[in-house]
Amino acid sequence: AAQQNHNAEYMGVSADCRLVAMIAQFFILSPRGDTIITRDFRGDVVRGTAEIFFRKVKFWKGDAPPCFNLDGISFLYLKKNGLFFVVTTKQNLSPSYVVEILQRLTKVFKDYCGVLTEESIRKNFVLIYELLDEMMDFGYPQATSTEALKPFIHNEPVVVEQPRSLTTFRLPELNPRTTPSTAIHKPISQDGSKNKKNEIFVDIMERLTVLFNANGYIMNSSIDGSIQMKSYLSGNPELRLALNEDLVIGKNQGGGYGVVVLDDCNFHECVNLSEFDDTRTLTFNPPDGEFTVMNYRITGDFRAPFRIFPFMEEVSPYKVELVIKVRADVPESNYGGNVVIKFPVPKNASTVHNELGPGVVGESVDYRAQEKRVQWTIKKFQGGTEHVLKTKITLSTPSASNVRKEIGPISMNFEIPMYNVSSLQVRYLRIAEKTKSYNPYRWVRYVTQSSSYVCRL
Repeated sequence: AAQQNHNAEYMGVSADCRLVAMIAQFFILSPRGDTIITRDFRGDVVRGTAEIFFRKVKFWKGDAPPCFNLDGISFLYLKKNGLFFVVTTKQNLSPSYVVEILQRLTKVFKDYCGVLTEESIRKNFVLIYELLDEMMDFGYPQATSTEALKPFIHNEPVVVEQPRSLTTFRLPELNPRTTPSTAIHKPISQDGSKNKKNEIFVDIMERLTVLFNANGYIMNSSIDGSIQMKSYLSGNPELRLALNEDLVIGKNQGGGYGVVVLDDCNFHECVNLSEFDDTRTLTFNPPDGEFTVMNYRITGDFRAPFRIFPFMEEVSPYKVELVIKVRADVPESNYGGNVVIKFPVPKNASTVHNELGPGVVGESVDYRAQEKRVQWTIKKFQGGTEHVLKTKITLSTPSASNVRKEIGPISMNFEIPMYNVSSLQVRYLRIAEKTKSYNPYRWVRYVTQSSSYVCRL
């Protein structure tokens, strides 16, 4: 044992670290529990674990945790687009370490297949197995970088179109200067294509956390933002990405009206920051696949895109009325897509009657009696407009003093295309002059999403 420890340390890895990184099995399951991809690296775990896992997760009360142990076997998984990416082991693994491995595996699969769906994985199963064999060896992770794997991957992907969903924002096709948002879902290994375009996609994504009180005033708010990029450029040229000239990093650094102030930020390892302090310009050679150029965080006051105003009245001991008014404080040219507003009702509610405004189009409201929850859906919430929902609740027993606590909180989910709250902007994206041999297509998109958007009653 001492000799084995010595050999492991001689290779630059301690024996304990080698045990920590040991994975027994990896498999991908469909939403129905079918095994799409499976790989047994060590043979020390019994067969049939995929069925055991799916049965356990399906019948778990509530949402199953990302890791659990059954009969000495640890199951750790990620769920993406309805698919289960699962790892099993008998070793005492670090859960965060395994989740990071799963995140990297799914990222590589998406980069090489274009989209991460059941259809794309089934049609590209040979490519998936080739990637797995390069990334994992006897249960130990090896190369997990899209760029590092490229010289060793020889199978070409079968291109599968991204399925159209309600949450997919599609740019108008009438304008020749725009391209559909689904254009980014292309495999990175289409190098041999004669019709290949030199394109680069930049997404400025902002996720909002906002808490309102019962009067509609903001109690707490923050923005978690990121600049994501996916490159289809030949020759891996050096790029220059310029942000707002008046960008300020750090709250104590001050800043006047209209200045974008970030609490903190971090950058991808490929980014050169030599010019950032002076000109707010990032220089980098983009790696293959999708990557995050920059993460940033903003806390404090900002203009919330939607304001929620609840009004509750106890009409009688058996009847409660709730009126919810939601106002879109975004420009009229913008809109919120697939807005969903939810709130629970008291457990002793016998009937719930919902009323929408007169002549509304693209709205629906549904009371789910089993969950004791009301769900209000607005497909397109135009900027500068208001929507109102009136809910009448009849109780089976007289209302208690805590009936207000049982109604709410009101939560809201939405996505606003081509709009960002922080006003962080990309001034330009260029190829450095010394390597400029072509003029690529550059697509920049702004998306604002809700992370936790809640109003207390």
